[in-house]
Amino acid sequence: MEDLFYRYNPWWEEEYLLEGIIERISVLTLMKENFSSKQIIFLTGLRRVGKTTLLKLLIKELITKEGIEPKHIFYISLDDYLLLKKSILEIVDEYRKIHKISFKEKIFIFLDEVAYKEDFELQLKNLYDNQNVKLYVSSSSTSILKSKKPYLTGRTLIIEVLPLDFQEYLKFRGIKISKEDNHLKERYFEEYLNIGGLPEYVLRGDIEYVKELVDDIIYKDITAFYGIKTPQVLKDFFLLLMERVGERMSINKMAKILGISPDTAKRYLEMFADTYLIYLVPRCGKLNERLLSPRKVYSSDVGIRSLFTGFRDKGSLFENYVYLKIKRYNPCYVYKDGIEIDFLTMDKRLIEVKYHSQLPKAQLLLLNKLEAKEKIIINNINDLEGLLKKEDIF
Repeated sequence: MEDLFYRYNPWWEEEYLLEGIIERISVLTLMKENFSSKQIIFLTGLRRVGKTTLLKLLIKELITKEGIEPKHIFYISLDDYLLLKKSILEIVDEYRKIHKISFKEKIFIFLDEVAYKEDFELQLKNLYDNQNVKLYVSSSSTSILKSKKPYLTGRTLIIEVLPLDFQEYLKFRGIKISKEDNHLKERYFEEYLNIGGLPEYVLRGDIEYVKELVDDIIYKDITAFYGIKTPQVLKDFFLLLMERVGERMSINKMAKILGISPDTAKRYLEMFADTYLIYLVPRCGKLNERLLSPRKVYSSDVGIRSLFTGFRDKGSLFENYVYLKIKRYNPCYVYKDGIEIDFLTMDKRLIEVKYHSQLPKAQLLLLNKLEAKEKIIINNINDLEGLLKKEDIF
């Protein structure tokens, strides 16, 4: 394994250069803020959203700015076929042996795609409890969030990495919009709604890259893992989901269209949510209303939605983007007497998204009738950015 380890960790032998890499300051800052804590830092999110790059950017910062000895930093991707039969503990032990590092010496371990290893929670707990180690790990599966095993309770900080937002997109494209050219912002924003925020796609513009990403998730992460015998039905299910972005989704209707059982449709839905390809938003209300009512579906990336449905219905794309920006406030949707309000956040702020359009009278009456800490109508990107800048709101 020594040769393999050296290939993954070039900083052991030479100056570590990351050329052409654009930093995502907000996420990297959060990772660095917890550098001195004992907590295990989990990066989660969609495949190819930039988790590995963020881990390597932090490694470079530890070496160049924190003065950490390069051989005390170990990175490995646990989905490597050559490591299939090795446990996490065995891999770390082998790393210590290679560099003659005692258990008293602190090491910094970066484990990519940690969910590929069975019982990773227990193994991470053993590392956390018994070794002088700081752990940074990543996963493209929500298994970390949904795990019912108590091993890591109180030991973790979970950071979900989302696709690039609009401002990050502009940075990656090298676009600066001056105040006098603010009229161009809307044009660039609609370009963003079409392209989305997958870093590699933003930089390279290769449509096949996004298609391959989705196919990998459908055929490798879901079909192969769960033993699905009809992968084309699964792909058709995904296409129907993209058609319904921003809508309340009926499991029974989806099942009928595809000729599958409602139980199968429900399982497929959860599988897609587990891979971060989609997000599901429940209805506001009592527990039975939340559980029994249809959930609204949103794409993890607006560009993926545009690619598979065509660049149309800018209103639903904008609503999708707004959801991604307020996702951390756990919004639900309001539905009363056949009328819907897009979001109610956990701190009781009502938000309705209307891209360059006005609220119908019935919707406005419901918005005025409902009790909320604040009622907000978002018509365009300037409205949203102005809202997000207000510290007393978000």
